[in-house]
Amino acid sequence: MSSQSPQIVTLPAPVRNQTYVTVAALDAGHLTLPERLFVTDADPEKRTTVPSMSFLIQHPSSTSSKTTNILFDLGLKRDFSGYRPAQQHHISQRQPTIVSPDAAESLQKGGLSPQDIDTVILSHVHWDHVGTPSDFPSATFIAGSGTLHLLAHGGGPLYPAELFNADELPVDRTRELPPVRPADAKYASAQQTPASLQWRPLAGFPAVIDFFSDGSVYIVDAPGHLYGHVNLLCRIGEDKWVYLGGDCCHDPRILTGEKGIAEYDDGKGGVRSVHVDTCEAARTVERVRRLMGEKKVVGEDGRDVQVEIVVAHDKVWRERNKERFFPGNL
Repeated sequence: MSSQSPQIVTLPAPVRNQTYVTVAALDAGHLTLPERLFVTDADPEKRTTVPSMSFLIQHPSSTSSKTTNILFDLGLKRDFSGYRPAQQHHISQRQPTIVSPDAAESLQKGGLSPQDIDTVILSHVHWDHVGTPSDFPSATFIAGSGTLHLLAHGGGPLYPAELFNADELPVDRTRELPPVRPADAKYASAQQTPASLQWRPLAGFPAVIDFFSDGSVYIVDAPGHLYGHVNLLCRIGEDKWVYLGGDCCHDPRILTGEKGIAEYDDGKGGVRSVHVDTCEAARTVERVRRLMGEKKVVGEDGRDVQVEIVVAHDKVWRERNKERFFPGNL
């Protein structure tokens, strides 16, 4: 009987004077998820209160003492009162929620001011990831292509405009990533990131942006969950990386293959999942899964590489890694 050779994923080897970033987790609120809506073969009555984590990425300059501070996702808002009725109804189904500490509080407890944040990159703009943008008055916000259109007009019958706030992000400080697919261009904002930031394939992902152009932080197009959904791939050491998976899945057992993505009645005679495109979300999960430890991940120079994958709502990871929350790091 023949056996398949192990799948090999290749990540870029470090260059001379390679820049490495530090990554720290931040508590940014909790919400409660009914398991039956997220994973297959679920206990229909089980509900679990999970984190919605934010992450601080610190990028040292190679030419000065300046460190660029990035937040990836902002978790939950402190105050839900500004949400619209449809949003309030949705949030009522995710109770209990915990809103303290939020991302800003967690930063301050670690010794960093919210005003010190230079950039906020949002994986997507669901309510449990956008936090309180006004806490970060000096930050440029970066979101996937079409995000501002989504906030203003919604995204079809599964995600009507009533589930979003058009003024969620500071428009004068928000920049969208360039469209990945030609069909997305019609929804793109004129306020885009610099033209130097271009999508290119990397490590089995069709579209990735080298954010600092130095191989330290890559923005990964991670379609399926919501329009414009992105992940981050961060180089934290010579042979060590961290992959921040946002909502590519809501339970790490989907990544390991123990569970699948749940589908359920959409109330309109069909089925749906928590993703806007279930098939595309499954393809994203498979690409992320290739980075896991049981696969073969190597650098371009042939050395073995370690990639730690963390998704936003991984309760078990949070409980096991409390010392890696800011001011600690991964």
